[in-house]
Amino acid sequence: MKRVTLGDRLRYAFDNLLSRGTVAMIGWLALLTIAITFVVSLAVWLAEVTGEASFLEQFWSFLMLTLDADAMGGAPWSFRLAGLVITFTGVFVTSILVGLLATGIGNRIDELRKGRSRVVEAGHTVILGWSPQVFPILSELMVANENRPRSCIVVLGDKDKVDMEDEIRDRVGSTGRTRIVCRRGNPIEMSDLGIASLNTARSIIVLAPEGPDPDSSVIKTMLAITNNPERRPGSCHVVAEIRDARNVEVAQIAAQGEVELVQTGELVARIVAQTCLHSGLSVVYTELLDFAGDEIYFQEEPALVGKTFGEALVAYEDSAVMGLCSRQGRVKLNPPMTTRLEEGDRIIAISEDDDTVRLSGLVELGIDEGAIRAPEARSPAPRHVLVLGWNRRGRSIVGELDQYLPPGSKVTVLADVAGDGSQIVDQCAGAVNLTVTCRQGDTTDREWLDSLAFDGVDHVVVLSYSDDLDVQQADARTLVTLLLLRDISRRGGYSFSIVSEMRDMRNRNLAEVARADDFIVSDKLVSLTLSQIAENKALGAVFADLFDPEGSEIYLKPAEDYVVLGRPLNFYTVVDAARRRQEVALGYRRHGQANDASKAYGVVINPDKSSPVTFEEGDRVIVLAER
Repeated sequence: MKRVTLGDRLRYAFDNLLSRGTVAMIGWLALLTIAITFVVSLAVWLAEVTGEASFLEQFWSFLMLTLDADAMGGAPWSFRLAGLVITFTGVFVTSILVGLLATGIGNRIDELRKGRSRVVEAGHTVILGWSPQVFPILSELMVANENRPRSCIVVLGDKDKVDMEDEIRDRVGSTGRTRIVCRRGNPIEMSDLGIASLNTARSIIVLAPEGPDPDSSVIKTMLAITNNPERRPGSCHVVAEIRDARNVEVAQIAAQGEVELVQTGELVARIVAQTCLHSGLSVVYTELLDFAGDEIYFQEEPALVGKTFGEALVAYEDSAVMGLCSRQGRVKLNPPMTTRLEEGDRIIAISEDDDTVRLSGLVELGIDEGAIRAPEARSPAPRHVLVLGWNRRGRSIVGELDQYLPPGSKVTVLADVAGDGSQIVDQCAGAVNLTVTCRQGDTTDREWLDSLAFDGVDHVVVLSYSDDLDVQQADARTLVTLLLLRDISRRGGYSFSIVSEMRDMRNRNLAEVARADDFIVSDKLVSLTLSQIAENKALGAVFADLFDPEGSEIYLKPAEDYVVLGRPLNFYTVVDAARRRQEVALGYRRHGQANDASKAYGVVINPDKSSPVTFEEGDRVIVLAER
């Protein structure tokens, strides 16, 4: 590890001083002048050179001398004229010196403004790379750092430092207690990585840049981190995004087991597929992934050793248990209810903060046995999913739908693509439960959309044309299609759900003004996931299990399947009803508030279990279940 010298610290402090602007520089120069004058005046006064003059008079005399060169008042005229010549000579020589100093300092300031000086921080978070995902990541990390007195985030990107700072100021706004330091450098260069002080960082986030082959830059950056000869001993806390699933194997080799990889393409595909089938699920995921509300924590509870997982579900009043982490580090969401906790095992729970994951100690839970309904076997009916638009994630989305939908279901793709769409059908040829058809057309053409048969359509997915268009153009087409769909649904009385994919969070806000639906903002959800894993590396295994169709996923199921409607009961009753089905109840959704953004569209995660609640027709219970 390269040792931090006093020169490094002074240079870093000077760099931070310059970044505060001209007013700060003038203030510091004034303070420096007063400090030097004070020291010199004190030395002269203690030496009694000026006779009876007081220290205050001496200090004032020297201070005036810095403003007025005539320090020879009362001297003979001949001495004054000689002093005048000396003064002019001094002014001429000083002017040349000042010019030389100004040029040198100006050049140095220009160098510092390029952002190439070394960061002297410890316990900071480093973001390597520059992309639109920087802004939501910074926003989330600032929320996570609110309880840290001296938090810092360092952004190292191959972009002008001043431009990065301006964009962050415009898109993020006030940074609160978190300092954001920008540096210019190429993340794949080992020498540039030293600028960000990775050896003293708490966590590192590697972003994929915009371009035709972003994964190659991420893999090179991981190699630069893991193979750096000046890296610290032991492993680093690194999380990186990989967009193409075909590059995962190579990325794992480069990661050498110390980098948490987030497969962004597969992540978005799985969330789109799951949210498509369960309206309101995107709100649940956003609640779990951001730092503003309840979050996922790991907590060791010695008092629960020997208890079953089913007993642990009702051991907390204001935390929702969702799984276990063994002492070996293996994560399992919704394990068998008979699983017994062993010493060293940790509870995985949703809670407001890490200090709110505490046992309630309650014995009488007030479970209403008469309100619990017995499970009924139901055969799911085939469904029809309409996909408008297409991008590289479309194939993965259809593959995920194939695992969730019952046999006999069908997917119809309508997209503005070259040819007759047969290439899309070929891409989805491996579907088992689905029949995939494709039709070519303009998804922003109202006349063409009116010609489609929406009768029998259960779900509509609007995909972004992100492969061929930039973010704003792609989102503009998605927004037009979405508005037309809403109008068609309203005029025709159709009840299909709509899930739309948008890249820019600002465009999502525009869409929400029209009506509250589920939206998938690709970059936003990816940024939230990266931020969460950067704060807690163990969450990588939790999200992998949560979004994997082979394990337990989050579902919104009818409340009447669990409890009697119209009857006041507490949430302990709902938890016990779900437990009997080998499910974990995490919350509920109010149907009457489904279009109320101020109430999170009716979604309530981790409610107080003792508080009474009365479910009505259309309400849903949010559960973690196998199916």
